[in-house]
Amino acid sequence: MSLGAAWLVLAFIAFATLSPLQDRPVVAGPQLEHFAAFALMGFAFMRAYPNRLLMIIAVVIGSAFALEALQLLTPDRHGRLIDALLKAGGGLSGIAVAHLAEFLLRGPLNRFKGIRPDGAQEPPSALQP
Repeated sequence: MSLGAAWLVLAFIAFATLSPLQDRPVVAGPQLEHFAAFALMGFAFMRAYPNRLLMIIAVVIGSAFALEALQLLTPDRHGRLIDALLKAGGGLSGIAVAHLAEFLLRGPLNRFKGIRPDGAQEPPSALQP
């Protein structure tokens, strides 16, 4: 589920970024939309590929800059460095939130189950008070 969602978010962002202005969905101001869309993408990719952090960072930052550069090829759009940086920042924020959520949710559950941070299990005698 997360895998499909991550790639669908990227496809939708590409569509919205490269489509003519009149076809682009508008929800809020452009800076907020760009930041939020890439934050959602970073979050979705982190959930889809939790152990591939460097790959996710490369996809998020690479797509931010690539999509801005591709806008230079469309007649009614313009690619700007500040927009690419805003998108990359949003993506990195989404990755950080997903990573933090994973850490916060996994920690208490693993302590309850007796799983140490290194993945090893505590002996049953250590779990009893």
